[in-house]
Amino acid sequence: MSMKTVEETVETILRLMKETPIITVKKLETHTLITRRGIEYHIDKLKKQGKLKRIGPNKGGYWQVVDK
Repeated sequence: MSMKTVEETVETILRLMKETPIITVKKLETHTLITRRGIEYHIDKLKKQGKLKRIGPNKGGYWQVVDK
């Protein structure tokens, strides 16, 4: 599966995080076929936009997708 646009990549990341809140960056890399740095960039942007929250610590926490 290859990503065509930034929007599709972001939608895929959010969908995967909704389906599996404890998903790891490594698993996101596998599903989206973009680099760790690319995933971290998108996560950072989504957090700044208020669309994504990290609940708990990096190890043992989970992702919360914020529906607005």
